[in-house]
Amino acid sequence: MAVLASEARDAAALGRRVIVLPIEPGLICLRCLSPNRLRFELEYGLERGTSANSFLFSEGVTPAGQAVPPVLLFPPGESFAAPFLEQLQALVPATAALKVVVGHVNPNRVAMLRHLASHWPELMLVASNTGAKLLGELWSQRKPAPPGSETGEAPTPPVAPLPPMDVVKQEVGRQLGDGHRITLLPTPTPRWPGGLMAFEESTGLLMSGKFFSAHLCSEAFAEANRSSTEEDRRYFYDCLMAPMARQVETVVERLEELDIRTIAPGHGPAIADSWRSLLNDYRRWGEGQQRSKLSVALLFASAYGNTAAIADGLAQGVSRTGVRVESINCEFSGAEQLLNAIRSCDAILIGSPTLGGHAPTPIVSALGTLLAEGNRSKPVGVFGSFGWSGEALDLLESKLRDGGFRFAFAPIKVKFSPDATTLKTIEETGTSLGRSLLAEQRKQQRRSAGGGLSESRSNPAIQALGRVLGSLCVLTTCKGEPESRLSGAMVASWVSQASFAPPGLTVAVAKDRAVEALLHIGDGFALNVLAAGRETGAMKQFLQPFAPGADRFAGLELGSTPAGQPILPEGLAWLECTVKQRMECGDHWLIYAQVDAGGVLDASGSTAVHQRRSGANY
Repeated sequence: MAVLASEARDAAALGRRVIVLPIEPGLICLRCLSPNRLRFELEYGLERGTSANSFLFSEGVTPAGQAVPPVLLFPPGESFAAPFLEQLQALVPATAALKVVVGHVNPNRVAMLRHLASHWPELMLVASNTGAKLLGELWSQRKPAPPGSETGEAPTPPVAPLPPMDVVKQEVGRQLGDGHRITLLPTPTPRWPGGLMAFEESTGLLMSGKFFSAHLCSEAFAEANRSSTEEDRRYFYDCLMAPMARQVETVVERLEELDIRTIAPGHGPAIADSWRSLLNDYRRWGEGQQRSKLSVALLFASAYGNTAAIADGLAQGVSRTGVRVESINCEFSGAEQLLNAIRSCDAILIGSPTLGGHAPTPIVSALGTLLAEGNRSKPVGVFGSFGWSGEALDLLESKLRDGGFRFAFAPIKVKFSPDATTLKTIEETGTSLGRSLLAEQRKQQRRSAGGGLSESRSNPAIQALGRVLGSLCVLTTCKGEPESRLSGAMVASWVSQASFAPPGLTVAVAKDRAVEALLHIGDGFALNVLAAGRETGAMKQFLQPFAPGADRFAGLELGSTPAGQPILPEGLAWLECTVKQRMECGDHWLIYAQVDAGGVLDASGSTAVHQRRSGANY
């Protein structure tokens, strides 16, 4: 109880709380709210807080007169333990035979389930077949101690015994009280192999878990309209769903058969009026991934979520370039799937934690398959997390080097959990790999064409498009606290004023630019307009190739806007802007930004412009 009291104080200090949202008689939503992002999850990069949705069906009687205990679906992670348990204890007596449906399994969820088991002795868990296996493996497992500890394990109170489990091996219906009936649907994916959805038939409510989520700290049960959450749901998809586009499409096709009226995801507000358009968006967003001729196989296993977070970062970076990612969780993937991915992909990345000084058996097996069947001309990469020595990563690196493979990047070795700065560097590493694959593809295409002019360069329309001019600028931005600040910059020539009142402009940003991740709605940046005749220095600085994680401003003396955005003193003028809208335009994002402040640094100078001969490139 002392641990929970301490957690309660921590949760209150961080603004974490739980609210009760009645949906209909016998069904409520327990929404956990946090104004700040949490650890591990890459999708929290938008920094708009988050919410975690749980659903409680009260005890009741079936139409046949059978008593039914209360059923809790999808409890949150341990980060919300204290406020969540306080609310749940007010709703469900400790003597109740509470059933808990586990939507997905990770160490954070398991820690929460242990709390539930200690408060409700008659607890029963409901999980998919894979979820039950993971629960058995993780229930008594201890988390590594934080850096600086004298022991190898974090101190934990005694663990309650693993409760009995109702294992869901296929779609199955469950009769609840007050006329409610749910269908449980296993939805395994590489990221969440124990995934489980629930569909309540009388209300048409789909409790979709990770699918269709958005990280927003919102008290409203449902979104106001589709546009209010579109960017957030797209960002979640790009971060976590895109590497699993094939498996996601399979799930979406199954959901089309249900009589859905409302989708209530695990994170963010429900979708009541436009859920069908969201299903169509998921299908459309995945089409680009599926059409790509280039692919990267991402093989991994993850014990505590750290290696999976690294995999997410790499996948997001690669996907940003339009290269398809085939994500494979080696613990739950068949040998045939693994072999097909290794043979068909254009690059292979393999990641592992270190457990007891070793790599998990599924990773060792995957490594053996890669050594036996992998093409040595394809680049490889090694990544993973460790607590103390990292022997698993050394094993992967040495075996692949000895096997004659060439590395796309230096092995990524992260002690404990990656922070925001490390994750940004990892994402840029993935982007760099995707760009190199595309460059090699273009080189081969030129060879096969015999060195002649490409159609795009010789097309009169493309040539005419190149005559459209824009001012030559450098976009600079930074965000976050000083100790974890992220920054970026790029040369921008596709810039135009877009409005008078309020003053606004548009700038086109390629999807594979590292700075794009820092230009979401609400983010700020500075646009440095370059002066004709003095643009050479800035161009040389910001057009050079940067290594992943490199400081774009190294060696520069910078000014600062009122909001702290970087200014280049040698520029003609500067504008401080806030992103208001984003529109997807082919291989670019068109960003509309409102001008908040600005200044002219040289009243006598003129604006530098970028002269092009072709609209096929910059």
